[in-house]
Amino acid sequence: MSTTSSDPLAALSGLPGVTEAVDSVRKAVDAAYGHRVMRRRSNEVTAEAALRGARGSAALSGADWNLEEVRRRTDFSGEEEARTVGAALRLTAEAGQLLSIWRQSPLRVLARLHLVAAGGVTPDDTVGRPRLAGEVVSEPLIEASLPDAEEVAGRLDGLSGLIIKGSSAPALVMSSVVHGELLALRPFCSHNGLVARAAERIVLVGSGLDPKSICPAEVGHAEQGRAAYVAAFEGYLSGRPEGMAAWIAHCGRAVGLGVRETTAVCEALQRGAA
Repeated sequence: MSTTSSDPLAALSGLPGVTEAVDSVRKAVDAAYGHRVMRRRSNEVTAEAALRGARGSAALSGADWNLEEVRRRTDFSGEEEARTVGAALRLTAEAGQLLSIWRQSPLRVLARLHLVAAGGVTPDDTVGRPRLAGEVVSEPLIEASLPDAEEVAGRLDGLSGLIIKGSSAPALVMSSVVHGELLALRPFCSHNGLVARAAERIVLVGSGLDPKSICPAEVGHAEQGRAAYVAAFEGYLSGRPEGMAAWIAHCGRAVGLGVRETTAVCEALQRGAA
């Protein structure tokens, strides 16, 4: 992402279709928070949203498990898919603990997220730090060309600076850019997609758009499908205004679908069926 604006994220807010996506997301999230169940049982809704969000993120990383299987399992070691689901669950739990650090030290948060995702199973020193020149990246789904380590370091610093400085851009725009930039860079040797979606969640929650973390965008990304996710991401990679707008709109639809999932959870709780 590059622009000459002093607030590049705010500049993205004016792209065609982005304002509509931002308004749609805000209305949907406000409606979810207005549900009567949220007055008394918001903690239950948050917990269920976290579980469903983790399932969705894992699905995009190649472990498309049934929700009840995710709910039932206690051992996430062993086969690769189980480790992926376990990583997604750990990241979702950890994200809420890092909100206060994010605005002051986003790179520290990203390192922590990678460490949590890896879960201590990687037998070398690649965990919790950006990759170095020559190191191999294992990332399911995303096959775009990899920036070299020097470019990764520079762009991570730039992203960190934008986050620390702050922006007048809506939360949807900021979260979409953080998500897209981390997918583009794939700064770690593994788990980049999971980390990128966890960072998206942190921005949506920390911005105040979704303070109780009840609107899991990961659910919506998974529901739209892996092909649509990759196609929208290619728009981000293009750097063209229409491509960036398409990615932001895609992320907006993901949040909207997450809201729909949460509304269903609220309705089930209201009926006593959840």
